[in-house]
Amino acid sequence: MEKKLIAGNIGYFGRNLDAFNDVLWGGFGVFNYDESIKLVWEHSAKSKKDLGALFDKLLEIIRCHSGIQLLLK
Repeated sequence: MEKKLIAGNIGYFGRNLDAFNDVLWGGFGVFNYDESIKLVWEHSAKSKKDLGALFDKLLEIIRCHSGIQLLLK
């Protein structure tokens, strides 16, 4: 499976949760608007521990996008 960063080569897409939500719509990085993708969150158990309530908020944002299949590893 080929791995790509969500924002591709642009790297930067904002400093808040609204910007994160925007990039998930597509068209900013390596996938187009309304393109279905698989998002693999590696080390998600560590992220959950480190991020606390923010982890749940990020999951909530990701799950609002029907074209994103989320896989927690």
